Amino acid sequence: MNDFFDHALHRITWIAIVLGAAGAVVLLGVRGSRDAGGFFVGAAISTLSLESWKILARGLDASAGKRLRGLAILLGARYLIAGAVIYVIVKVSGITLVAVFAGLLISLAAVLLEFLYGLAFPHH
Repeated sequence: MNDFFDHALHRITWIAIVLGAAGAVVLLGVRGSRDAGGFFVGAAISTLSLESWKILARGLDASAGKRLRGLAILLGARYLIAGAVIYVIVKVSGITLVAVFAGLLISLAAVLLEFLYGLAFPHH
């Protein structure tokens, strides 16, 4: 059963990467570089956030203690870090904040697509 979850998590990461890249390319053609850049930044932050949750989950079954506490603090601080990064990027580059927020939804979209994949192909 562990292989099932490992494969699902791997697919979720790749779905997020593909959706982020594809969304940025589509927005580049439709709305221009500012929206495409904003979406890409949001998607990258979302995918990195997803990876940090995966690291935390793996740490739960391993040795707990200081390492896990430090990771939990980092996970909590990441929202402040992400907010600061987004603020600076929006102010410096002029990318569209709405596009950044849309990109931040990439992980959710990837999880939902993996869920639908699991329903369609329950033994894969």
